[in-house]
Amino acid sequence: MRKSVIVPHSRDTMFALVDEVERYPEFLPWCPATELLERSDEVTRARLEVDYHGLKTHIETLNRKHPPESMQLEFVDGPFQKFSGLWSFFPLGAEGCRVEFALDYAFSSRVLEATLGPVFGHIMETLVESFVARAEETA
Repeated sequence: MRKSVIVPHSRDTMFALVDEVERYPEFLPWCPATELLERSDEVTRARLEVDYHGLKTHIETLNRKHPPESMQLEFVDGPFQKFSGLWSFFPLGAEGCRVEFALDYAFSSRVLEATLGPVFGHIMETLVESFVARAEETA
């Protein structure tokens, strides 16, 4: 899955929004809680709780940061066989920036795919838009 959008905000602003995992429950309706496990200039490691219409799971990622250009998501724990993602932020001068999100994942079993596949499909389809809306609220 790949999404791209142009926003009237700087890439620094958008990078910071993505990195503030502890604020996700404020604007991601499917994320009731997060736990920040590690934060440095190089990485952010966090566990996100997922609750979408009563289907609950979690995902833990280690995000390798290259501010403000990109953030690479690496899978640590959760219901996946594979999971990797990349947020990229491209400056557009006074126009703002282009935000790209690419994600590749597969569940660890057919049962999880059948149960959680539609949930994660919806979450991934709306994720970038959720960050854009949050940027508008906080601008």
